[in-house]
Amino acid sequence: MARTLAFDSSAVVKNARSLFWAKGFEAASIPELEAATGLSRSSIYNTFGSKRGLFDAAVQSYLDEIVRPRLQPLTADHVEANALIEYLDGLSSVFSQPDALPTSNGCLLINTANSPLSTDSHVSKVIQAYREELEAAFNRGIHASRSDLDPIVQQRLASTVTGLVVAAFALVRIAPAQARTLLEDAKTLVACER
Repeated sequence: MARTLAFDSSAVVKNARSLFWAKGFEAASIPELEAATGLSRSSIYNTFGSKRGLFDAAVQSYLDEIVRPRLQPLTADHVEANALIEYLDGLSSVFSQPDALPTSNGCLLINTANSPLSTDSHVSKVIQAYREELEAAFNRGIHASRSDLDPIVQQRLASTVTGLVVAAFALVRIAPAQARTLLEDAKTLVACER
């Protein structure tokens, strides 16, 4: 008979996610994960298989609970013309709050892309899929607001906006004002590209 879990695995994953987000996979130690999650080392390994298994669960949680809800207006059946500008404004607003996790920690996946773990083929595929998901959402926002543009120009603009957002996430921990400037540049491109 299987034992029932005596803890809330969702809360465990969220707490681990916060630690991984702040410190990265490599720097987050097992004792720190034990403290953050309230689980013993053996419970972490029995439940998630490894530290890496817990990280993978944290990344999925990050995508499902942080990234995709923010992208939802850009991925809905009907995308409003101002959805991409509102996304960029919302992100800029978050970057104005020093204590907000995206400001103090950047993006969990962009941070991971710049770490040794990014050489793992599974992790690199997850990061690439994340970038593609951003670009597809931004392309839908550009299509909704700039249907006057040729589809090739729309795609290039979506790619450029994706690059600016990724750069903003990479920069925000050390230079939030400059990260916000990149988001303003993205807004300007969306509004002015002809």
